[in-house]
Amino acid sequence: MRIAVVGTGYVGLVTGTCFAEMGNTVTCVDNDAEKIRRLREGIIPIFEPGLDTMVRSNAKAGRLAFTTCLPDALETALFCFIAVGTPVSEDGSADLRYVMAAAREIGDSISGYKVIIDKSTVPVGTADLVRKAIEEGLARRGLSGLEFDVVSNPEFLKEGVAIEDFMRPDRVIVGAENAHAAELMKDLYEPFVRNQNPVLLMDVRSAELTKYAANAMLAARISFMNEMAGLCDAVGADINHIRIGIGTDRRIGMPFLYAGLGYGGSCFPKDVKELVVAGRRNRVEMEMMKAVDAVNERQKTYINTLIERKFGADLSGRLFGVWGLSFKPQTDDLRESPSLVLIGKLLARGALIRVHDPVAMEGAAKALRDAGDRVGYCEDMYDALKGVDALVLATEWKEFRQPDFDEMRRLMKSPVIFDGRNQYDPAALAGMGFEYFCVGRNVPRGR
Repeated sequence: MRIAVVGTGYVGLVTGTCFAEMGNTVTCVDNDAEKIRRLREGIIPIFEPGLDTMVRSNAKAGRLAFTTCLPDALETALFCFIAVGTPVSEDGSADLRYVMAAAREIGDSISGYKVIIDKSTVPVGTADLVRKAIEEGLARRGLSGLEFDVVSNPEFLKEGVAIEDFMRPDRVIVGAENAHAAELMKDLYEPFVRNQNPVLLMDVRSAELTKYAANAMLAARISFMNEMAGLCDAVGADINHIRIGIGTDRRIGMPFLYAGLGYGGSCFPKDVKELVVAGRRNRVEMEMMKAVDAVNERQKTYINTLIERKFGADLSGRLFGVWGLSFKPQTDDLRESPSLVLIGKLLARGALIRVHDPVAMEGAAKALRDAGDRVGYCEDMYDALKGVDALVLATEWKEFRQPDFDEMRRLMKSPVIFDGRNQYDPAALAGMGFEYFCVGRNVPRGR
């Protein structure tokens, strides 16, 4: 099948590449000429394990191409995925300017039947807006009778394992208003669901809301555990024991029951905020979603509170090592990263910082450029510990799980660890002479 994908960001590039991997002919479109040039050279703008190899192999095989010209991509394509960004507006709602720009250009370009698919995370009712924009474009061109369908097909890709999620989905959600478009979508996804995972057909608005509901549920679990972690610290309980105690309940399960610094990235923060705004638009107060968001914002400063209890509010002259910058492992995505919030507050208190992250250093240097030489960037994780008053573990990359604690203690000015991800054994660290602070475990602080 022939497919056009508008947008070469995280969702668009993964979507296009995975369809090409299954033998389809895919053209990815972006108005950023420099990005397209680099993609044609095999240079990938994001870090996602395995994606660079897959892009290059499919491009070499002629199944995957990149262009800035949407009309050319649409000429022979049956399917057109809109996979552009929907950033958060000032009021918390999803900004649809890029989605609508794509829709208008599609309306100005198509000359035959197409299935237009909203892959971006968009508010309920967006498919109607996309349809209207396309119809207006066709009317301007005297093609008002041209048939097309608009489908909602939300993505459920976890950064770091996005290829696996796309190639072996738990389910595929398809919101379509007629049987013909639904059958075409089922045929397109058939190679991905041969293990009997379902293609779930529903109305368009339910499909649009399903994406938000899924992300909001997962975000709520994280905020719930972080709120429970605060109570654990207050009453002397251990959040890890709580997690096992409730996670083994089959009605609940273990995933997303980790206490830490809160959630970040491109999905949960903006989707929770959009649900709050969507409720307000429709005179429904989304009290739980407001609480989920508030707990998450508060949690990003949890470790800063522990640091100030230990060292005082004035951190002038203090040097901190920070391990981890991306919002989670296996990605270079810094959007809504708790680590950047933590670092910003340390800098505001006068601290100096040495940081290390396996892949997110370049992006962090741009995000923290105003800090100048107050932030040092270390290619080696142990270099970030030289002479520091304390280490802060902010992102749970695998290489941080079993470090050389003897070497760490030798390099650090004082053996103090603030563990924002509860990665280490408190008793073992206390036995090695570390003063150890974590989230919701109420542990002895060492010597």
